[in-house]
Amino acid sequence: MCCDRKSLYARGVRAASVVVAVLVAVALGVIAVVLGEADDSPGLQGLGVLLAVGAVALGVRALRRAR
Repeated sequence: MCCDRKSLYARGVRAASVVVAVLVAVALGVIAVVLGEADDSPGLQGLGVLLAVGAVALGVRALRRAR
């Protein structure tokens, strides 16, 4: 075998933690967009979109590098 179990387990834990972090950041971005719309604040909406898109981009990058 090329990989031992500890290495595969560590890789899985890292991937799971990245996914959880991305989901939390996307949820915060969506909340910011919704609150920005309710308060009629385009700046907060923009920050929410940037947060969500940036989190997804960084999450994809981290998962691709983990391979």
